[in-house]
Amino acid sequence: MSPVPGKPPEEPVADPRAQPRTLTRRLRRLLVGKPRNLQDSRLFHRLSLIPFLAWVGLGADGLSSSAYGPEEAFKALGAHTYLAIALAVLMATTVLLISAAYRRIIEEFPSGGGGYVVASSLLGPSAGVVSGSALLVDYVLTITISIAAAGDALFSFMPVETHGWKIWAEFGLIALLIWLNIRGVKESVVTLVPIFLAFVVTHLILIVGGILAHVTEVPETTSRVVQGFGIGVQSLGVGGLALLLLRAYSLGGGTYTGIEAVSNGLPIMREPRAQTARRTMVYMAVSLAFTAAGLLVCYLLWHVQSEPSGTKTMNAVLVEKVVDGIPGGWLFARLTLLSEGALLIVAAQTGFIDGPRVLANMAIDSWMPHRFAALSERLTTHNGIFLMGIMSLAALAFTGGSVEALLVMYSINVFLTFSLSMFGMAVSVMKSRATREHWKRRFALFTGGFLLCAAILGITIFEKFREGGWITLAVTGSVVLLCFVIHGHYDAVRARIEKLYHQLGELPRSQDVAKSEPDPRHPTAVVLVSDYSGLGVHTVLNIFRTFPGHFKGLVFVSIGIIDSGSFKGDGSLEALVARTKSELDKYVDLARTLGVPATSRMAIGTDVVDEAERVCLEIARQFPRATFFAGKVIFERERWYQRLLHNETPFAIQKRLHWAGATMAILPARVT
Repeated sequence: MSPVPGKPPEEPVADPRAQPRTLTRRLRRLLVGKPRNLQDSRLFHRLSLIPFLAWVGLGADGLSSSAYGPEEAFKALGAHTYLAIALAVLMATTVLLISAAYRRIIEEFPSGGGGYVVASSLLGPSAGVVSGSALLVDYVLTITISIAAAGDALFSFMPVETHGWKIWAEFGLIALLIWLNIRGVKESVVTLVPIFLAFVVTHLILIVGGILAHVTEVPETTSRVVQGFGIGVQSLGVGGLALLLLRAYSLGGGTYTGIEAVSNGLPIMREPRAQTARRTMVYMAVSLAFTAAGLLVCYLLWHVQSEPSGTKTMNAVLVEKVVDGIPGGWLFARLTLLSEGALLIVAAQTGFIDGPRVLANMAIDSWMPHRFAALSERLTTHNGIFLMGIMSLAALAFTGGSVEALLVMYSINVFLTFSLSMFGMAVSVMKSRATREHWKRRFALFTGGFLLCAAILGITIFEKFREGGWITLAVTGSVVLLCFVIHGHYDAVRARIEKLYHQLGELPRSQDVAKSEPDPRHPTAVVLVSDYSGLGVHTVLNIFRTFPGHFKGLVFVSIGIIDSGSFKGDGSLEALVARTKSELDKYVDLARTLGVPATSRMAIGTDVVDEAERVCLEIARQFPRATFFAGKVIFERERWYQRLLHNETPFAIQKRLHWAGATMAILPARVT
């Protein structure tokens, strides 16, 4: 039975720091690592990425797409492989054009210029939701297609009888990446640096060596290309040949999919972040343009064709042809394919880095459940990481790890986001042309980028709608609809709480304004609050209505939670502290205006329950006659989704305080 309010607990209040760690906590600490020290002034500096590490963690997505993008484009040419040179030029030009546009976007949005932010800011919230939803689905598919392509590359040189284990190996790789990212972004990136460097070196040797080995055949190859072009014009016509080239170019759209990752991941980069991001974008654009175009040229020079059995990728066929007859060449071939598969695993990192960040940004804006903005004690968006991992496992199981099926689903959302971002920037430049330097040049850049991306998007949907494109559109549309439903729910609850606040009317004022601190010898009400709102004021007034004349003082407690909205760089923790203290001061002023002595306590952390328990038990030792209170929004009819959208924090804190011997009551705020 709970003690009478205001009566000292019969048992001494426990100190949570003195409690032994359970086996579960010890195991979690071993797997995840120690909590970050929030008092470390260089914390963000230690966690942020320099351009090279950002190139590894974010640029790997773009660079790794050369493992499947050029292959799909080349296969779409069919017998007209002489168009590979034109295709290579188009691919390289597209990469450089889109990356140049995103460098300008980074300048406009130095705190993070991803598709969700750009579309929301320039085209409105609805366009932002479409772009953000497309990105969420896209990052799930980024993880899935990268791991599936990694499996194809790694099993290309393994015996056929082992291929039955490929899908299980891919499941295991996704689980491994979930674990690495829960530990922290920088740790996961640093771990994968050697893999990234191995890919860069081996593929540089492969492309340069492959081209130089046929440099003497350039005249013959040129003649073959010209002759093939002439035959193609006779059989298909100039228009037909152009459509064939455009189709192959569009179906190779997976090559460009990782370009936006740099602008989405800008918040985790080293200061000055915009400069770091622009440099990272240059590294990625140059490396991707060279690799993708170089592979297409090598396919043409070495007469590479995809194997009917599908057991080997075209890159595997190419490297075997290049090293054939070279002593020790088999070792280089194995190392090249191994590094390619490993880099694809690194590329899946982009989905785990940027996907949860987009999810967190949407959660802060109430398009997704608020809990997805929370950070773990390792300062990772752990809820988002788990969600992205689980959904990618589901996508892998649904497609059976087929890269071809995944690539169709993957490319659509990428170019939907590209198109919205380019269009938004073009509109912005046009509106501000009177005050913007070189506006014509920028308008041409973004307009050209929009037309290019919209064309690829349209052709991909038209060509691949029945082959799986409809699934992407249906899933993305469902996510958009879900976002509007969630946002509508939060708006309705927020409006009801504001109405509740206004219904309180004019608050009673005491003639004698209290200026003293609460007396520990008297009954004291400790109120857990967040920001200054109708819910907090309603809770305070309910305390005095429920226990008239009993409590002689108030202590307000607030926990500043470090989430994706508050942890954005150096100085963010100081700003959070100042904001939390400011909100507490408003409550203290309110109580003293009511004639009640009051004070406040606060803490900063990533887990509101842990921090609240620690602060409350410290208060209980200082104020032996304290009773704890919290407000909780309740609904007339409880639904399962309300528990997902609204946290159960008050009940969790109450359970811990009761176990420690302290008394806590939860006062309802009814929402119909």
